[in-house]
Amino acid sequence: MSKDKKINKVVLAYSGGLDTSVILKWLEEKYECEVVTFTADLGQGAELDDAKEKAKSHGVKEIFIEDLREDFVKNYVFPMFRANTLYEGKYLLGTAIARPLIAKRQIEIAHEVGADAVCHGATGKGNDQVRFELAYYGLDSNIKVIAPWREWDLNSRTKLIDFAEKHQIIIMKDKRGEAPFSVDANLLHTSSEGKLLEDPSIECPEDVYQRTISPEKAPDKPTYIEIGFLEGDPISIDGEKLSPAEILTKLNRIGGENGVGRLDFVENRSVGMKSRGIYETPGGTILLEAHRGIEQITLDREACHLKDEIMPKYAELIYNGYWFSLERRMLQKLIDESQKNVSGEVRVKIYKGSAVVVGRSSKQSLYSLEHVTFEEDSVYDQTDAEGFIKINALRLRLSNKD
Repeated sequence: MSKDKKINKVVLAYSGGLDTSVILKWLEEKYECEVVTFTADLGQGAELDDAKEKAKSHGVKEIFIEDLREDFVKNYVFPMFRANTLYEGKYLLGTAIARPLIAKRQIEIAHEVGADAVCHGATGKGNDQVRFELAYYGLDSNIKVIAPWREWDLNSRTKLIDFAEKHQIIIMKDKRGEAPFSVDANLLHTSSEGKLLEDPSIECPEDVYQRTISPEKAPDKPTYIEIGFLEGDPISIDGEKLSPAEILTKLNRIGGENGVGRLDFVENRSVGMKSRGIYETPGGTILLEAHRGIEQITLDREACHLKDEIMPKYAELIYNGYWFSLERRMLQKLIDESQKNVSGEVRVKIYKGSAVVVGRSSKQSLYSLEHVTFEEDSVYDQTDAEGFIKINALRLRLSNKD
């Protein structure tokens, strides 16, 4: 689409916060177009009626607010967790995994209402601009994308606030009565960045944490839970079958009450710079530990090792915005194939910031007590190991031959 073509209608990913409220007004002034707002309920815990009322107060005629929690967990979070996905060994990708779903629904709404363009509120320094736009183009190669942070001169929090005050846009305050630092939240995690958090040498203040109690203040008594799995996905907690969103919600509550899932992390952004984020992923941290626990007894050694080898690549694809790419879908098929026998129950001990597997059982278990016991057995001939060792040692012996 030509850049010179008039924009008549744009679908804005709208939270009702400072950035997107300013963007809404800016779009109307800059492009003189109709703005359609889309707010996804991904379990962020925000009062979505506020976003609706704010959009109405700005004269928005078409307002989409949709509950996507089950879709998010079932079709995005769970597939990712089948791979035990961690970016740079630490980050559970709570923000990255939400962007493709938001972008997908944005494009669908754009088609439904006949919009010319879509718009996001991601800055020109961050990862989300990449994630949103790769998803947009992966779903509609002709869509027009508007990225205000790469166009306007409101390139600081101070300028945004000045613009908001000039146009009588309501600004939410943080716990100190100041303009908010950047917060992203959904059912999987919370992410906080900016303000004093930008200095990685300063410890994160306690009031930044929203979903977890401090491990020091967590109960002195451990909590035990049993998570049931079917083909790699959790289906129950303590014998009670729950929906995907219900499972993650319950794990978040249990983990949060016990101080589980905090991460202070300096990561490498896709645009090349390093950034410091404070993440809370209580339910996801428990789920990762439990999933690895059930794989320990149900997944063949070489399949398990292959998964671990491809996981960093899979994580990078999600982090860098390639959810809708062919290579991510190819890896997903391989991962899903590995999960066909990953079913059973895992018992997890949760205590003061930790989640540890303390028991696992499965009808598909590959664990053989007869083979592994230190007591006498009749199924394993220990003399067989000599030939195995000598064959594997042959190249070492030849390379050290006098």
